[in-house]
Amino acid sequence: MNRLRLGVNIDHVATVRNARGEGYPDPVRAAEVAVAAGADGITAHLREDRRHISDADIDALAVITRRRGRPLNLEMAVTMEMEGVALAHLPHAACLVPERREEVTTEGGLDVAGGHNTIAPVARRLSEAGIRVSCFIDADPEQVIAAKAVGAQVVELHTGAYCQAVREHSPDAPQILERLRAAATQAASLGLEVHAGHGIDFETVKAIAAIPEVAELNIGHFLIGEAIFTGLGPAIQRMRALMDEARAGRAA
Repeated sequence: MNRLRLGVNIDHVATVRNARGEGYPDPVRAAEVAVAAGADGITAHLREDRRHISDADIDALAVITRRRGRPLNLEMAVTMEMEGVALAHLPHAACLVPERREEVTTEGGLDVAGGHNTIAPVARRLSEAGIRVSCFIDADPEQVIAAKAVGAQVVELHTGAYCQAVREHSPDAPQILERLRAAATQAASLGLEVHAGHGIDFETVKAIAAIPEVAELNIGHFLIGEAIFTGLGPAIQRMRALMDEARAGRAA
């Protein structure tokens, strides 16, 4: 079985902390719990408006992930400020994402094709510093090709549309899943490592995890929400078990 990695996004632990302006719950403690529960890496998105993760969180997460031997995946907008943060901390990976201050969460993939001239120099400088560059994209053939062209080593496929379709019992879900499969095959054929994330829960994880080219899932909001009822460790362990079942070919 080709083991699928699980990256746990701890952004929304910080969202709860910030709601009261207190020092808890601590996202760094959440990262420790996630690693103990079987997470293969930690993901955090430092937004321009610092609505959840803070600069101090990134400082601490960079230290703890190195100490625990787990990669830190820094989600970041393609800006000079965020490039500076990445170059200062040297995370294992930087996932380039679109960002609008008005959005509640990331609404879609990065337009790598349209932003080539802006994205390519940033990707080059990050890569030269030893940071793996990932582009968070929709399952669109043009965007896959563009990610390769700007020098990314990884693409992360936006799974939000598929997960939403499943939750809404939409007849479009199988077609959206097929687009994800096709994009994963295309990306792998170009030598890109394939990740996937956004909106994944216990109901939708198996179909995505079963895509053979996908090497890593990054899951956050659902796991943090589920932790309210079961605890973060058990939520991660159940997600890990479902991922492993999918890779082993066992039915849902």
